[in-house]
Amino acid sequence: MHKIEIAERPHWRDHAKEVGFSFADMHGEPYWDETSAYAFSLDQIENDIEDPATALHSMCREAVDHILASEELLDRLAIPEGHRDLVADSWKRADPEIYGRFDLAYDGQGPAKLLEYNADTPTSLYESAAFQWQWLEDHLEAGTLPEGADQFNGIHEALVARFADVFEPDSDLHFTAVADNPEDYGTVEAMGWAAREAGLGAHYFDLDKIALSDDGQFLDDEDRRIAVLFKLYPWEDLLRDDYADQIAGSGCLFLEPAWKALLSNKGLLPVLWEMFEDHPNLLPAFFEQDVGEAMAGRGSVTGRAADAFDRARAGLARAHVRKPILSREGASVEIVKSGQIIESASNTDYAEHPRILQAYAPLPTFDGMRPVVGAWIIGQECVGIGLREDRTRITQDLSRFKPHYIAPYSGLHRSPIAEPQQKADHHDKTVKTRRNRDHRRHRLYSGRLPRRKD
Repeated sequence: MHKIEIAERPHWRDHAKEVGFSFADMHGEPYWDETSAYAFSLDQIENDIEDPATALHSMCREAVDHILASEELLDRLAIPEGHRDLVADSWKRADPEIYGRFDLAYDGQGPAKLLEYNADTPTSLYESAAFQWQWLEDHLEAGTLPEGADQFNGIHEALVARFADVFEPDSDLHFTAVADNPEDYGTVEAMGWAAREAGLGAHYFDLDKIALSDDGQFLDDEDRRIAVLFKLYPWEDLLRDDYADQIAGSGCLFLEPAWKALLSNKGLLPVLWEMFEDHPNLLPAFFEQDVGEAMAGRGSVTGRAADAFDRARAGLARAHVRKPILSREGASVEIVKSGQIIESASNTDYAEHPRILQAYAPLPTFDGMRPVVGAWIIGQECVGIGLREDRTRITQDLSRFKPHYIAPYSGLHRSPIAEPQQKADHHDKTVKTRRNRDHRRHRLYSGRLPRRKD
């Protein structure tokens, strides 16, 4: 893994405007930044990111059973008591999941470490799936990347396949997000694009237009019944809204399903450490209410966390991160080193929530920027990555999205050299990853979701 400087494509901003990528700049700062890119070897992608992320997702699914069997853990995760049956029933029915994104600390050397799981409403989907793929295609055509360079990016194809696997052809799906948020809309539209390519109907409407019929069914902005709803609105908020009482009887299938409320919660991290202590891709993590007094030297830890805390205590004392169980874009996160806060998020919107403590895994530094790897899960497999980088230790809302590529085994840009058989193996795998993708040269982001005629 390394970072290279590379010339921007001459007309990328015109292209972004043409395809509706209106949030390439946000808050007066660049969001999409292609003045440099990250390069990986195929082994790093497959062995350090793809396979571990798939395994982590499997572990998370095991954790769902573990949490649902414990009222104590449901309390720790602040799942509203009145809606715990809704969450449990969605798991028992095997309500389908579509996507999620692991945020990983990875420096190209040791195992990737799980920082958190955005299992419910992850954004940056469009730029990961489509815009960075076009970046790769354009640079290959221009000869500014080495011949044979690839990208770990089967996200769009996997979404199409997932929608086709879950729903019958011609099924009608609804998609919604908060109005006037271009980043959220980009994610929802990328989803709708995949659904329509899978032969499904895709209807978009703004979240505030949702209504309820007299017989308890959810309706869209044209008073059509909603049978399936992809909502870019987090379960932790939805379960506290007035509409939550209507969900169980509405006959509406929600995407992501209600059981994802357990995985999008940072309380998942102590649960995973309890279940899979010393897993190479996990960091020690505990509920602050269990270990906070002991960390401050004012008491001891008793109960189920005591032994694991004793084994992790020295590392946590050196450095740890305090995270609210519900938080977004690094809000209300603090990094503590030797008892002193060395960095804290400027956004404190989530400060009132209970916290966890997680061992600190510093992000690597490249030219003063710190990248975090977002590993995309579609269905139950990791199918691609997107990288965001920030000047600060905490990845926040002004982070920049960076494209990436898989370097061939020979050529420029410090790519590793391999024996002939390794080169042949790399070529075979590259062909497999690039197959069936050429259509995306012409199938780009294209305005609002088309509506299906009734």
